[in-house]
Amino acid sequence: MKELQYLNKYFIKYKYRFLIGIIITIVAQFFTLYTPKLVGDSIKALENSKLNPDTVRQLLMENIILVIVTTLIAGFLTFLMRQTLIVMSRHIEFDLKNEVFRQYENLSQNFYKKNRTGDLMNRISEDVGKVRQYVGPAVMYSINTFIRFAVVTVQMYIISPELTLYSLLPLPILAYSIFKISSEINKRSTTYQQNLSKLSTFTQEMFSGIRVIKAYSIENEKQDDFTALSQESKDKNMRLAKANALFGPLMILLIGASNLVVVYVGGMMYINGSIPDIGVIAQFILYINMLTWPVASLGWVSSMVQEAEASQKRINEFLKIKPEIQNTVPEHTPVNGEITFENVTFTYEDTTITALKNVNLQIKKGQTLAILGKTGSGKSTLLSLISRLYDVNEGAVKIDGSDIRDLNLFDVRNHIGFVPQDAFLFSDTIKNNIKFGNEEATDEEVIDAAKKAVVHKNIVKFKNQYDTVLGERGITLSGGQKQRVSIARALIKNAPILLLDDCLSAVDTETEEAILSNLMDFCKDKTTIIVSHRVSSAKNADQIIILDNGKIIQQGTHNQLVNQDGYYKDLYFKQLSEKELQ
Repeated sequence: MKELQYLNKYFIKYKYRFLIGIIITIVAQFFTLYTPKLVGDSIKALENSKLNPDTVRQLLMENIILVIVTTLIAGFLTFLMRQTLIVMSRHIEFDLKNEVFRQYENLSQNFYKKNRTGDLMNRISEDVGKVRQYVGPAVMYSINTFIRFAVVTVQMYIISPELTLYSLLPLPILAYSIFKISSEINKRSTTYQQNLSKLSTFTQEMFSGIRVIKAYSIENEKQDDFTALSQESKDKNMRLAKANALFGPLMILLIGASNLVVVYVGGMMYINGSIPDIGVIAQFILYINMLTWPVASLGWVSSMVQEAEASQKRINEFLKIKPEIQNTVPEHTPVNGEITFENVTFTYEDTTITALKNVNLQIKKGQTLAILGKTGSGKSTLLSLISRLYDVNEGAVKIDGSDIRDLNLFDVRNHIGFVPQDAFLFSDTIKNNIKFGNEEATDEEVIDAAKKAVVHKNIVKFKNQYDTVLGERGITLSGGQKQRVSIARALIKNAPILLLDDCLSAVDTETEEAILSNLMDFCKDKTTIIVSHRVSSAKNADQIIILDNGKIIQQGTHNQLVNQDGYYKDLYFKQLSEKELQ
């Protein structure tokens, strides 16, 4: 139960609902006590031959009416109990899902390199659902069971202490059985949830990469892989179901044994005169059967608690992770756009690759920097450090003369328009994908941003134009169109810093020229960094750096880096002539 203690803060948050639910449960149980007493009185009246038949008939009618009334009241109160406690569990589920989602948002890039999407989805859906079963039905039935058991056993003890003792003899066996089976359920539930995460991850990857699967005609192979994973999941679920299935029959067996004890011992006591009338036996049988569902629910509740604990343990693994990148400056800090790298060295934790080595660089506000270099030379890493997706290992990245770690993290990112190398679009309208950069933007501003990104003419050709709903990851659009929509999304943000990470690789030369021309006008007062494999993207930049193996090997303006024959001095670009740059 240690893992589930994390949820106590939610019980405190909804303490009034919780307390009201307990009070309603207590009151409901007192009304349920009337039925066995009324039945016992009725049998006693039937047994009493001295009573007039009309008196017996009248007494029976009164008791029947009272049974109906008390049952209706108890039923209504039970409904209110469910409305209070089950609704509370839905509120807790909502809060917990939001907490997990916020944690996912705060966790760093390294976390997402180590964990797979399917597993993350399973924990926020399946695992949180299991936890809700604990804070809702499990808690409700536990309270109901405890209160009913206490109320009924006290009433039974008042009537006959000896018969109560005999009728409750099977309970120690029940308690031991629950303990043993619950331990096994906890183990099997954990392994099942882990396997379910693997299955979710596999299916998520297959659906996302369906085009590749079809292109390589490997549907049958992937079907076999899925079948194997499904079979493994089925086997583990069946093992869990078998453990759960032991509870019901065991409960019924023990309750039946209690009834037999009541009939035999109660009968002998009646014969011996230890109990006054046979109606007491009927009362005890009804009391024992009133305990049937609460006692039987112990197994179900125990199963839910064990599954919830296994799920909460998986959730806590993520909730307890401290984000590597944290906002340590709560107050707002201004961002103008001057960027400085001072002896920056950065090594990726997961691969131990040193992507940048002793980089020194200054970009003044309003300047445009172009970064060229081979794949893996550290270009994208440099942009990631500016947007503080990672923190440097050595040296410092400064914005406006202040270490980026001494600035408000959200202010830094809010003042950066970023176009990633892999253009990611959401399953929403084109308009909303562009407005993602500025949710308050008008339709005119959306169209203007699209025109600057040279994608407006493509959009208006769609049947629904800007209201066209894209498929998953923007699959409706071509690679070049996705890149240009991503550029429009960054432009509409109108941030003082603009980072373009090789975002023109999928467009033709003519379109690239048009976009770069528009960017020259748009970025006059903005600090702009363009990462590209194409030298043509860099020719109008204020300064150019060439990266190789994490180091700056060439730095200067376009004219400074081109020799008399029109070739770049760096060997990597020696085949690119001045004509190709025009």
